[in-house]
Amino acid sequence: MAELTGSEILARSLKNEGTKDLFFILGGPMQLAETSCLKEGIRPIDVRHEQAAALMAQAYSRLLQKPAVCMAASGPGVINLTTGIANALIDCAPVVAVGGSSSIGLFGRQTFQEIDQLAIMKTCTKWSDRIYNLKRIPEQVNNAFQHAMGGKPGPVYLDCPADLLYEKIPESAVDWSLSGRPLLAPRPMGNEQRIDELVGALAQAKQPIVLSGSGVIWSQAWDELRAFVEKAGVPFYTTPQGRGVLPDDHPQSYLAMRASAFRDADLILIVGTRMNFIIGHAAPPRFAAKAKIARIDIDAAEIASSPRKVDIGIVGDCKMVLQQMLERMGGKIEPERYAPWRKRLGDGEAAKRKEPSFTPPKAGEPIHPLQLCEEVKNFMRRDAILVVDGQEILNYGRQSMPTFTPGHRLNSGPFGMMGVGLPFGVGAKVAKPDKQVIVVHGDGSFGLNGMELDTAVRHKIPILVVISLNGGWTADPKHEKVGRNLGYTRYDKMAEGLGCYGEYVEKPEEIGPALRRAQKKVDQGMVALVNVKTDENARAGTVAFSSHST
Repeated sequence: MAELTGSEILARSLKNEGTKDLFFILGGPMQLAETSCLKEGIRPIDVRHEQAAALMAQAYSRLLQKPAVCMAASGPGVINLTTGIANALIDCAPVVAVGGSSSIGLFGRQTFQEIDQLAIMKTCTKWSDRIYNLKRIPEQVNNAFQHAMGGKPGPVYLDCPADLLYEKIPESAVDWSLSGRPLLAPRPMGNEQRIDELVGALAQAKQPIVLSGSGVIWSQAWDELRAFVEKAGVPFYTTPQGRGVLPDDHPQSYLAMRASAFRDADLILIVGTRMNFIIGHAAPPRFAAKAKIARIDIDAAEIASSPRKVDIGIVGDCKMVLQQMLERMGGKIEPERYAPWRKRLGDGEAAKRKEPSFTPPKAGEPIHPLQLCEEVKNFMRRDAILVVDGQEILNYGRQSMPTFTPGHRLNSGPFGMMGVGLPFGVGAKVAKPDKQVIVVHGDGSFGLNGMELDTAVRHKIPILVVISLNGGWTADPKHEKVGRNLGYTRYDKMAEGLGCYGEYVEKPEEIGPALRRAQKKVDQGMVALVNVKTDENARAGTVAFSSHST
């Protein structure tokens, strides 16, 4: 009778859950599991740091709205995952992390790399468990996927002791009955009374707005959101993570009037996003104190713990709730009611776009980061996946570079993690290999995971990386920030040494041609990096998210 090791059972279980790609670094005790994944037809993508494996899985999951898998060896390997996993937790991304651990039969004897990984992972996941019984591995793997996608998505962790990974049992003894059972993906509807209350509030409002976030992406509710916004005639805004659910150039998008719309709205409908620091907790003075707050969220605890009173709270999946809204608002909400509000925002938008602060700086040296953003904006395809990571370049990019496709904008997110750019780009390209992927990096943030260029080259994952090379971590007009300076490193030479196509740019008129040459190489299957020297004194003036800032 055929026997299977725990590693082989684990690999087959992952395959049964639909896993096609695995981000990992080899090492004991996971080596046999990783080899077994390859035999099961799972594509192994070995990275240069486990943190990057978790980040690649996060981007992959965001692009496909499904769980993605990363794997690490015991001890330091698993702990290296935790920063990326914590980022996924705050970003509500369903990453399934699998980690090897010391033999369970020797726990407490100070064996090689022994540490309580389960306790560590419980702090940065929504669910964590450990394998104790080979027969039930398929069940536990399915449980991990179910928890990752159930309700508000988030990362999970499965701990795999070494002795169980190499132990064998008869294949017939394994319980496969729960392996691969469909993910529930619950879509609860909202309370009809609350729906009617919201419809009534909209019918009374004169200056409403919709503010949406990543929940619309996870729920794949962009069609419903668009139908609602257009049928109701309500202006809309998104969080940075929610960009693209409706195209930034939609007629009811008034990006330049964001601050005014927030301040003057009399009804704020918050859809699928936290009321966190990103939106100023929806509190005065950024939002009107007398505005009515309505909120749609799949997590009742999110609504119950809102930092500002929610007048109308609707617990439910935003796709379903928006469908309910569309069904019940007929004849009660007329877009003409908000025509003066839209005109006011539209006129303000047009006026602001003519102001010097919205006009790209004139070509000159040193190159202004906004000028670099403008060149990328004019060059990228409409459905490009744009990843932006850094300090100044992230702030400038948020202002100037649009997104038109749901899920196709990735950045540091509410956790504010640096170094996500290159791993996000790799994970995004693996998820959607037919799309143009552009990573716009600050030079400081690039250094954190820059060796993932090697990962992209080895696995033939062609992406374009553009670096804003301002010589350090942030702008420093007064030259007073300790630890700021990094020098003007020729990252293009580093990239060439790793097998990429590289270019270095100092003159503004050279940016566009360099991008086009680099993209041509990307289209031929290469990884390309364009290193652009930018002004170290250019400081982006954006909303301050905290009382302390670099």
